[in-house]
Amino acid sequence: MKTQILFLCTHNSCRSQMAEALANHFLGDSCQASSAGTEATRVNPLAAQVLTEIGIDTSLLHSKTMDEFTGQTFDHVVTLCGDANEKCPLFFGGVERLHRGFEDPSCLNGREEDVIPEFRRVRDEIKNWIIDCFGGTP
Repeated sequence: MKTQILFLCTHNSCRSQMAEALANHFLGDSCQASSAGTEATRVNPLAAQVLTEIGIDTSLLHSKTMDEFTGQTFDHVVTLCGDANEKCPLFFGGVERLHRGFEDPSCLNGREEDVIPEFRRVRDEIKNWIIDCFGGTP
């Protein structure tokens, strides 16, 4: 049985989407990852772009709220931003609750060519942390 992981962020548009896609791509044999937000918006196009650059299919990613997972249990519930960490209910179905904050590249202003390096940096930080924390090889 695969380890079930839920990644939470405020808008489920960038960091949690990247975490879901990265975990499923690199650790898919041993885990099943999902993501949600305290609010649903849309998948940030630059987050999807930097995932696609490393061979990850983003066509099935979509923004979801925590309500969509009510009643489900997870081995790990991971908050990736302070707001989600504060708003995540203690009873939300996770055996282990973790918090690992990452900078939010979607807050950056500027031209795409100026901000895309930050999306890549955060993508790589999330990938390395997931692999270190949950096992597997890139």
